[in-house]
Amino acid sequence: MKRREFITLLGGTAAAWPVAARAQQARLPTIGFLGANNATFERASTDAFVERLRDLGWIENRTVAIDYRWAEGRNERFTEISAEFVRLGVDVILTYTNPAALAAKQATAVIPIVFAGAGDPIGTGLVASLARPGGNVTGLSTQQTDLASKRLEMLREVLPGLHTLAILADRGSPNSVLEMGEARAAARTLDIAVVTSEVQRAEDIVPAFDALKGRADALYVCNSPTLMTNRIRVSSLALGARLPTMHGLREPTVVGGLMSYGANQPSLFRRAAEYVDKILRGAKPNDLPVEQPTKFDFIINLTTAKILGLEIPPTLLARADEVIE
Repeated sequence: MKRREFITLLGGTAAAWPVAARAQQARLPTIGFLGANNATFERASTDAFVERLRDLGWIENRTVAIDYRWAEGRNERFTEISAEFVRLGVDVILTYTNPAALAAKQATAVIPIVFAGAGDPIGTGLVASLARPGGNVTGLSTQQTDLASKRLEMLREVLPGLHTLAILADRGSPNSVLEMGEARAAARTLDIAVVTSEVQRAEDIVPAFDALKGRADALYVCNSPTLMTNRIRVSSLALGARLPTMHGLREPTVVGGLMSYGANQPSLFRRAAEYVDKILRGAKPNDLPVEQPTKFDFIINLTTAKILGLEIPPTLLARADEVIE
């Protein structure tokens, strides 16, 4: 071979190396991560998911690729992102919250979908049953609606004279609507009157509080991506209205909510990684039963209690997993 031909061949081969590397990267199994809020909010859960994947042999950017997309609490983004994942041909979609999981389910009946947490997967139509989910969707329930009565009992311990409860829900979130119904039913059982206020967008939150002004002794906030993304606004308005609040997740309590009780989120995401691992190794979603949470967090914000002039019973403090001071 002549020297010039050899150099040309060598140059062509070298130029092809990046292309080959990209092709190899493209062949990695790919997880479409549909985040309901944003990267900062979901950092602990994301880290737990990636760490558990690593334990199972899936190392990000080496043996598996993860495409992250964040909906920022906007329901319309769930549909857009789900459609994008279908176009990209990801191998599995990992998501959280009912609106996000429902949007993914509407976008594809082929790509496996794992929800790291859904409040009422049967009631919202995500799965046919817990034992046999049916179709291409499975994951973990947060028991969000099931815990409504327990949350109210805790709130009643702090406010023995609780007469009227305000319930704030997102009518654009099927699970939030179901939770509102459960909270209302639980209040009736405890002989507590109820007033409700609903939102669908961030712009609805201030008018919703205006509608509740002077009408209730406490506020139960039903979980939804919109209300979670705007948790600082919700907590500030509740404090301004002198309303003690009960939430289903830790994050609103950190920014001024009074109490929260619900499934531990990082734990759910670690277990969701196990579902993804099985699916990437050939399991079908329909063969993977929906599981219940095994770890719950009860959080009390003592700073908020002091601002509201509330005394937290020692027996309740003793049951808390975390006390914010």
